[in-house]
Amino acid sequence: MTTIRPERPGDESAVRAVLVDAFPTDAEARLVQLLRAAGNLPVSLVAEVDGEIVGHVGFSPVATGARAIGAGLAPLAVRGSHQRRGIGGMLIASGLSACRDAGFGWVVVLGEPHYYSRFGFRPAPSVGLADEYGGGDAFQVVELTPGALPVGAGLVRYAPEFASLEEG
Repeated sequence: MTTIRPERPGDESAVRAVLVDAFPTDAEARLVQLLRAAGNLPVSLVAEVDGEIVGHVGFSPVATGARAIGAGLAPLAVRGSHQRRGIGGMLIASGLSACRDAGFGWVVVLGEPHYYSRFGFRPAPSVGLADEYGGGDAFQVVELTPGALPVGAGLVRYAPEFASLEEG
């Protein structure tokens, strides 16, 4: 049985272990640590199986030049031993709901379009949004609250901690 819940104090090392297991470097683990320390991780969920944390998803604030504030989904990680069981999908669905509850009207992600379209994401360039990383149609957006999507707002900037991925 998989349980999705908010990250809580004491989960940090288990979340780090999931991120290190799921990615080829520790860049995402460092990113989450920096976002957490800066107070830029308002939605951070973990997946537990039999009391063990096996997955994590984080959402941090993003903004357009017009000051429209949304959330960015990154990173999403599931331990290799627990992949292909729907845990990532449960984390995304629960995370989008938590973002809506936290007052975010829209969410962006830089990821595989076919996968994220299952959750309502569509190419952000089709609504006039662009990312800092040249993601093209892999840069996607979903509107959580009707009318909240900043159509035509141009560049969406991630939290400054994301620059650490480029440096690492």
